[in-house]
Amino acid sequence: MTTPLLSMYHRFVRWPAGHWLFSRAVCFKAPYFASISPKITLLEPGRCEGEIHQRRRISNHIGTVHAIAMCNLAELVGGVMVDASLPTDMRWIPKGMDVKYQAKALGVLKAVATPELPIISAVTGYDLPVKVSVTDAAGVEVFQARIAMWVSPRPPRKGR
Repeated sequence: MTTPLLSMYHRFVRWPAGHWLFSRAVCFKAPYFASISPKITLLEPGRCEGEIHQRRRISNHIGTVHAIAMCNLAELVGGVMVDASLPTDMRWIPKGMDVKYQAKALGVLKAVATPELPIISAVTGYDLPVKVSVTDAAGVEVFQARIAMWVSPRPPRKGR
């Protein structure tokens, strides 16, 4: 199964700077994420990887990447993963997020989002927990999130 988002990703990454272009397109659709200048580096059903680079505008008063910037990164990769993995008759929305700040976040941060349960088509809505792990360049986990996604059937289109 290939979703429209996954098809778009595969088209973009064939080009030079394709990952950057795809990430800009995602941020055009959801503009708030542009505040962290993310780059989606891998997208496949059940997995999304992305990264951000530490810079002044996402740093806090102690010189590390701000906690909310990491929350934004987690929600971005979690949402993109779900959107690329979900059957076309289903839709999703985040309901909540539990986070843990594990260590000082410095430099390039890599986030990996994976579902904790199989993503399926259903006649009723269901909770889908998504795990996101953020590591630094040395591979140390600096942040982790568990995002509660609500997945439900799309309503029928009017006139059909």
